[in-house]
Parts: sequence; structure tokens; C-alpha cells
Amino acid sequence: MTKTLRLTLCGLLAAGTTALLSSSAYAVDEEAATALARANNCFKCHAVSKDKDGPAYKKVAEKYRGKPEAVDRLIEHLTSGEKAKFPDGHEEAHKIIKTDPPNDKAQIKNLVEWILSRQ
Repeated sequence: MTKTLRLTLCGLLAAGTTALLSSSAYAVDEEAATALARANNCFKCHAVSKDKDGPAYKKVAEKYRGKPEAVDRLIEHLTSGEKAKFPDGHEEAHKIIKTDPPNDKAQIKNLVEWILSRQ
């Protein structure tokens, strides 16, 4: 095997290993995310694929895809009670996500990352 071919194969192996480790290191806990969404009654206004009173999570993911501020922006939306606009034009304060234990940022971030991972 030539030196160039060995270096190329080693580079591909390293890149593949890095990608695999990166994706598993940041894996979303889907079960925990959907449990938190159910506990907070998120599915009353949202669905994964279909718009309801709130946008489908797939639509939210599409809107924020590739935007570095996406996670922080959605965490702010879910924890601040800021106004949400409804299809009929009225606005209401968005329900603040409650966690157990209270204010568990990791649980909220996992939920946001789950929403953003919808395709």
C-alpha cells in the first residue's frame, strides 16, 4: 500500500470516527423530550408534522436550521413566557416549561434539541 493511500484511508477513518463520536455525544434523549412535552401539554398546540394552534415542530426545525442562535432562541421562548401568535391573530403568553427538578436547563435544552432534530 502506498504512503498516500494509507494517509487517505487513515484520514477517512479518523473523519468517520469523529463524526460518529460527535453525533452520539450530542444525542437527543427522545423519550425524555417527549415525556417533558407531554407533561407540559405541548402537544395541545403543537404536533411533529402538522400545524395546530402552534407550528409543527418540523416547521420550527426548518425555520432555525443552520442558525447558531437556534437553541438559545428556543430556550428563551420556552422559559420566558413571551407572547405567542395564534392563527386567528391573537397573542397569548407562551406557557413556561416546567421541569422536575425545577428549572432543569439540561431537560429544557434536550427538548429544544429534540424539536430542532425533527425532519
